[in-house]
Amino acid sequence: MHKPLSIYLPATLLTLSIYLLIGCNADKNRHKHSNIPMACADTTLTPPQMLGKKLFFDTGLSNPPGKSCAGCHTPGIGFTDPESLPVSRGAVREKFGHRNSLSVAYAAYTPYFHYDSADETYVGGLFWDGRAKTLSEQATNPLLNHVEMNNANKEVVVKHVMNSDYNELFLYVYGPDAFKSIDGAFEDISEAIEEYEETKEISPFTSKFDYYMRGLVKLSDAEMRGLKLFNAPEKGNCAACHPSTPDANAGVVLFTDYTYDNIGVPINPKVGELCRDSSCDIGLGAILHDKAQNGKFKVPTLRNIALTAPYFHNGVIKTLRESVEFYNERDSGKFGKPESDDNLNKEELGNLKLSEQEVKDIVSFLETLTDGYTIK
Repeated sequence: MHKPLSIYLPATLLTLSIYLLIGCNADKNRHKHSNIPMACADTTLTPPQMLGKKLFFDTGLSNPPGKSCAGCHTPGIGFTDPESLPVSRGAVREKFGHRNSLSVAYAAYTPYFHYDSADETYVGGLFWDGRAKTLSEQATNPLLNHVEMNNANKEVVVKHVMNSDYNELFLYVYGPDAFKSIDGAFEDISEAIEEYEETKEISPFTSKFDYYMRGLVKLSDAEMRGLKLFNAPEKGNCAACHPSTPDANAGVVLFTDYTYDNIGVPINPKVGELCRDSSCDIGLGAILHDKAQNGKFKVPTLRNIALTAPYFHNGVIKTLRESVEFYNERDSGKFGKPESDDNLNKEELGNLKLSEQEVKDIVSFLETLTDGYTIK
């Protein structure tokens, strides 16, 4: 949790009060210099969340300037990368990572990375390989990554925030001495971004499926058939890893069990071209230095899945329909050789024998998971 708000800043408090009253108009005036959404949602956020939002959309937090967190996690497309590339581009336009950006929507519900001895599997953590144990760690890791936001060190980041137009908000939230320690200020930056990523702006639960669960709308015949196929162990069996029932701890439907699996995603030659690295990605195995985990990647949420193409960690699948077809027909050889043969899941997918209509119905259901649905 964030530190208590300081009560020893009367001048800054007055500034914040003015900010709360005119902040929306100020944001509109500054919009041409940033990619903060035009909608005035700031006044619904707490000061730490407002600060986190400013940081999240600040295009000056990269080297060279121009790449914000939102640059790879854009509202309106499920908080994923707006470029239709298999892997994400960094602040330096010629540099690319070696993975497709995961959505940060609903990431706040991710449990800490841990080993579940009962199920004998690793669970939780952020990024495709779980290398960040917490949301705040995930939030600031890209800031110092040379192929992402490309800052040389923490001091560069902190000095930018110190000289930003929201520096007084930072001092209000974290106190008058907030910038005295580089490490402390950098930790506060990560904490503030985490605060914003925990808000309803990032995890709104406003899909047709959510309204269906609340009894406010009905699913179409195709969507209902798709839901049944999605859940049926002898058919799609999608719910084995993407449960469509409320999470036992969170109490909401998250469409992931946060485990790791090797589903046999095929090699994407485009990744080697972009990141100049043709080596195969072994995911969790590389983090844990454990061959038993080679080829395993985190099971992502399916929320907003219709918006987040291309699919899988290397962006090899271009459409939602094709991704369902991959689960259905992987073993036919149609999709090419798996990137990693180690620990391949041969029980839950690969030859599901779904008909053409059944594939269409599952896609129809998956399209109900998009946020922003309007009840008619």
